[in-house]
Amino acid sequence: MKVELVTNLKRQATRILSDLHNTKEPVLITEHGKPSAYLVDVEHYAFMQKRLELLEALASGERAIFEGQTSNQDQAKMRLGKWL
Repeated sequence: MKVELVTNLKRQATRILSDLHNTKEPVLITEHGKPSAYLVDVEHYAFMQKRLELLEALASGERAIFEGQTSNQDQAKMRLGKWL
């Protein structure tokens, strides 16, 4: 992963963005020697957001199973039959 100082980002934003678009490699921005932010390609960000949504849905399903909030097939058919 590439690391850039925040001052470099201010001065060389065009070059840093160009490198980001070419390599698709995230850039860690540091301030005063400490990590401050990540700069990522728009497509990669969208991919990460979709992956996060999927993981949240899976976690929700696992939580429902753990809490006993599930239905068997017959119960599900009866519930869905009311909607159809």
